[in-house]
Amino acid sequence: MDAPARSTRTLPDPEATAAFARWLAPQLGAGDTVLLSGPIGAGKTHLARALIQHLQAAHGAAEDVPSPSFTLVQEYRAGDLEIRHVDLYRLSDAGELPELGLDEALDTALCLIEWPERLGDDAPAGALELALTPEGRGRRLRLRGAAPRWGALIAAVGEDAHG
Repeated sequence: MDAPARSTRTLPDPEATAAFARWLAPQLGAGDTVLLSGPIGAGKTHLARALIQHLQAAHGAAEDVPSPSFTLVQEYRAGDLEIRHVDLYRLSDAGELPELGLDEALDTALCLIEWPERLGDDAPAGALELALTPEGRGRRLRLRGAAPRWGALIAAVGEDAHG
């Protein structure tokens, strides 16, 4: 089995994070899962919001994208694409996962999942993993993807000087 593709970038400010999300958005589709990890305030929701709004804007107007911290799941549409934005921070037990309806959504929707470590063994093996770490006013972005599909995408992101 091939090693997962990896890359690391510095996103110097919130606009760079949004620009990365706008670049990534059209490369994602139904059945893709993006796992967004990092501490509170790392920019997970900011990245997800920019990605969702970019996809929606391509099909008309983008709507407000609040953090799903309290609802756990927010659903959106971008044309025919269903998008699920999931925040598992407040999930108290992995046994609650079936109630969120993620099983079927993983196959049919674009799923953006914050706090994926709460999934435990239920994390999708073919997901694109984005780990964000605060760094000054910006953040460090580490990409990882074990599925062959992510290799070219991660290579296109490249590696910055801080690697």
